[in-house]
Amino acid sequence: MAASEYVSVHSQADTEAAELALERTKLKQDNKGERQALTAIYVARGLEPLLASQVAQQLIAYDELGAYARDELGISEKFRARPLQASLSAACSFAVGAMMPLMVTAIAPEARLIPIVSLSSLAVLALMGGLAARAGGARVMMGAIRVTFWGGLAMAMTAGIGWLVGAIA
Repeated sequence: MAASEYVSVHSQADTEAAELALERTKLKQDNKGERQALTAIYVARGLEPLLASQVAQQLIAYDELGAYARDELGISEKFRARPLQASLSAACSFAVGAMMPLMVTAIAPEARLIPIVSLSSLAVLALMGGLAARAGGARVMMGAIRVTFWGGLAMAMTAGIGWLVGAIA
């Protein structure tokens, strides 16, 4: 569970970093347009247009990306924790994730069951980590490696504990 939480939070950070990189690029390519967009955000929040323009200009001058991008992207809202959504998502993910080893168990020869289930599970972890990174706009390879490493570590620790207590031969 700890490995899963680490991967989840790190994937969120990757997505946020990718969004900030995109905003950084947009700011360089169209500074005036981005300043106007930020001004519009502050006008929508109730500031007079002249004051909103001054705030946007000062924010960009002071902190070219930080506060500007957080306001532009609504990062605090976009990545706000949603406990019910997170718990339902985790329940569905675990259910779907459990189906793969069960299907492999049904068709794999008993003599090679543990290595085949372990390797196929790692392959699916790599695939899912890459897909999650791609969906979030982060680096696919890094997402795949992170999920595979932490998932493999969790599998190894579980097997080690099972071996220590005599549950695995």
